[in-house]
Amino acid sequence: MRKTIAVGLAALIAMYFLGGISARHEIFPWPQLSALKKMEVGEKAAAPSRYTFDDKERLIGDELKTPVSCPTQTDRTAVLLILGQSNAANDGGQRHRSNYGGRVVNAFDKRCFIAASPLLGSTDTKGEYWTLLGNKLIASGQYDSVILAPLAYSGSEVARWATGGDLNPVLVDTVKQLQDSGYRITNVLWVQGEKDLVMGTTAEAYQEYFMSMVDTLRQHGVAAPVYISIASKCLEPSNGGFKAHIPDNAIVRAQLALSKSGHGIREGANSDALLDGEDRYDDCHIGGTGAEKLAQAWLNLLGGDHRHEGVNM
Repeated sequence: MRKTIAVGLAALIAMYFLGGISARHEIFPWPQLSALKKMEVGEKAAAPSRYTFDDKERLIGDELKTPVSCPTQTDRTAVLLILGQSNAANDGGQRHRSNYGGRVVNAFDKRCFIAASPLLGSTDTKGEYWTLLGNKLIASGQYDSVILAPLAYSGSEVARWATGGDLNPVLVDTVKQLQDSGYRITNVLWVQGEKDLVMGTTAEAYQEYFMSMVDTLRQHGVAAPVYISIASKCLEPSNGGFKAHIPDNAIVRAQLALSKSGHGIREGANSDALLDGEDRYDDCHIGGTGAEKLAQAWLNLLGGDHRHEGVNM
C-alpha cells in the first residue's frame, strides 16, 4: 500500500513539474491544452473602458468628454498645435481641466471639447499641462479663447515625424482638420528629444529630420512660429533612459542650433534646465510642480510674443 502511494505521489510531482516546464516554454502539451480550453470556454472579454484608441495607441475617444461649439477664431485666440513624445502627451502626473468652460477647448477630428486631461489626439490617459497653460493664457487677459490641438506619441523619435516617417501623414491630416474647422495655427509647440538621445541620433541627423517636419508644416499652409523645446532628459532604464544625464549632448546642441537658425523656429521651454528632481514623478515624466513651472514658462514665451508682435490672422 505504501509503495502504491509513493509511486502515485512521485507521478503527481513529475506531472506538476512537467506541466510547469511545458507552460513556461510553450511545449507539448501546454499549447494544445490551452487552445482546447479557449475553444470550450472562449476568450475572456476585455474589461469595458471609457477610452478608445486608434491603431497607434492614440487616444481618440473618451466617454466623459463634454462637446461644445468650436470658438470662432479672432486676433485674441491662440491655436496651439502640440507635437512631440511622452512629455507632450498624456503622461503627466497631474490632471487639469478648463477653468473657463468652452473658452479653453481640445480640438480633435473637427470637433471641440472642454479641455480636460487626458486630451484627445495624443497617447496615454494620465495628466498633461497644456490645459493648465490654456487657463493661464486666459487669466493673463491677452486671450479670449485657447484651442489645444495635441498630436504627441509617447516614445517617438524625430525621424518618425519627418517626410517618409509614419507620423508625418498624421501630422498633415491634423493640420487639414484644423484648417477645415476654420482655424489658423498661431503657434507650434515641439516637446521631444529624449528618445533620440537614447538612440544615439547625431546632431546633424536630428536637425535634418526636424527641418523636414517643419517643411511639411510650411508646405501645408502653417506659417506660425515653431517653438522647439530643449528636452533630452529622461532617466532610468524603466523609462528607457540612462542612469545619469549629461546636459551638453548632441540633441541639446541640435535643438539650440535649430532655435537660432531662422525659418520661423524659436527656442521653447527648457525642461532640461527648468525642472528639478522632484518635478518629475518617475525621473522622466512631468509631475504637478513640473507642470506648473513649464506652463508658466510657455506663458512667458507665448504671452510675450502676443504682446509685442500680435497674432496675424
